Amino acid sequence: MIIENVYIAPVVGTEIPSGYVRIEGDRIAEVGSGPAPANPGETRIDGTGCLATPGLVNTHHHLYQWASQGLAQDATLFEWLVASYQVWAAMDAEVVKGAAAAGLGYLALSGCTLSSDHHYVFPKGRGDLFAAEIEAARELGIRFHPARGSMDRGQSQGGLPPDVVVEDRDTVLAATSEAIDAYHDPSFSSKLRIAVAPCSPFSVTAELMTDAAELARAKGVRLHTHLAETLDEDEHCVEAFGVRPVDYMEKLGWLGPDVWFAHTVHLSDADIDKFAATGTGAAHCPSSNGRLGAGIARVSEMLRRGANVGLGVDGNASSELTTLSGEMRQALLFQRAAHGPTALTARQALEMATMGGARNLGRAGELGSLEAGKLADIALWRVDSAFASAVEDPVCQLVFATRQPPLARLLVGGEIVVENDELKTVDQDASGRAGAEAHRRLMRLARERGFSVAKEVHT
Repeated sequence: MIIENVYIAPVVGTEIPSGYVRIEGDRIAEVGSGPAPANPGETRIDGTGCLATPGLVNTHHHLYQWASQGLAQDATLFEWLVASYQVWAAMDAEVVKGAAAAGLGYLALSGCTLSSDHHYVFPKGRGDLFAAEIEAARELGIRFHPARGSMDRGQSQGGLPPDVVVEDRDTVLAATSEAIDAYHDPSFSSKLRIAVAPCSPFSVTAELMTDAAELARAKGVRLHTHLAETLDEDEHCVEAFGVRPVDYMEKLGWLGPDVWFAHTVHLSDADIDKFAATGTGAAHCPSSNGRLGAGIARVSEMLRRGANVGLGVDGNASSELTTLSGEMRQALLFQRAAHGPTALTARQALEMATMGGARNLGRAGELGSLEAGKLADIALWRVDSAFASAVEDPVCQLVFATRQPPLARLLVGGEIVVENDELKTVDQDASGRAGAEAHRRLMRLARERGFSVAKEVHT
C-alpha cells in the first residue's frame, strides 16, 4: 500500500509537505518526499489534502467509566470517588464489555491506534471483567495495553474506597499473574500487552505496591498507578506515610523506565528531576484534571527537564466524551494559560500524543513515529475542508482547532479501522448503543443494590 501526495508529520525527523508512505505487511517500508515510486500491484491511496501522523497513543483510561458518566458533576476527586465507588461495585462483565466497545470506538474515531486501560474495580461474582474489555478491543482491531489494577486498602484500613470494592492481596497477585500469563504478547507486532497497576497510594497498601512491582519485573511487564493528582492526595501521603507521593513511590521501588504514572499534577522540582533521571514517565490528562479542579500539571517544565510525558483521556466519568485528539489542544492551552504562549507548541503536543505515549508503554521502537521499520499505525486527517483550509499549517489545524479535522483513514498495522469518520471493523452505531445500554444497566444494578443514583448526579 502507498499513501501518496500527503503532508507528513513524522514526529521524528523533518516534515514533508508532499510525500508518500509505503507499507509492506503491517509495517512502514519507506517514507519519502515527492512522487511515490511506481510499484505494480500496490494499493494506492491519494492523500491530497490530508495530513499523515502516527496513530495517537492513549496512556491512561478507565473504560468501564463510560457507563457512569455525568455523576458528581461539581465534585473534587475524593468527593467524586466516594460518590462513584458504590455505583461501580454493581458493574458486571456485560457492563464492562459495552462500555469498552463504546469507549474504544470513540478513541479510534479520534485517531487513536493504541490505548492503555486501568481497570481496578473487580466486584466478586460479576464475571470476567478483564476479559470483557480485551474482547471489545479485539473486535475493534486497535492495539490494547490494559493494566490489571487493584485496591486492597479499604476504609477499615484507613483507605478511601469502601471495603466492598477492595480485594485481598493474595487474590490480586494471583489474578494479575494469571492475566499476564493468559494475555501478554511481547512480540513486535503485538496488539495486546498487559501492565500491573495497583490503583493509588490512598487505596493500596505498601505491601501490595511492593509485591506488584516485584511481580511485574519478574514477568517483564510495565507498572502503572495514579500519582500526585490532587493536594488531598499530597496531604494524605504526608499524614499516612510521612512523605510526599513521589518520595513514597521511590521508597517502594516504583521509579524507573518501566513505570509511568497518571496525572502527576503536583510535582516539585526535585520530583521532576527524579522522573528525568530514572526514565519514569507521566500520563497527562488535562480535561479530567480541569473537570475535577485538580490543577494544571507542570508539563512544559517536565519536558524541559527531560522527563517523558504522554497523553491520556482518563475515565469518561471524569472526562465526559473527551477525544484523544482534543487532549492535544487542552494540553497546549493549559500550559499557555499558566505559563505564556511559548510554553508548549503544537508539535510538542503532537509528540506527547504519539512518541510520548509510545515511550510510556514501552513501544517507542515499534510505533509512535512514521519511520521505516515501524508498525503502520497511521492517522490520515483531511485538512482541506472549506472552512479549515484557511489554516495553512496542517499541524496547527489538527492541534489548535476545537473540532478535529475529519479522519479520512485510521490504519492499525496497515489495516483500515476508520474510513471517512466511520468505524469499519465494527458497527459504529451498535458500539455507541452498547455504551448507552451499559450505562442503563449499571444504573439499574446500582439501584437494585439500594444505592440512590439520582442524588449523586449533581452533587
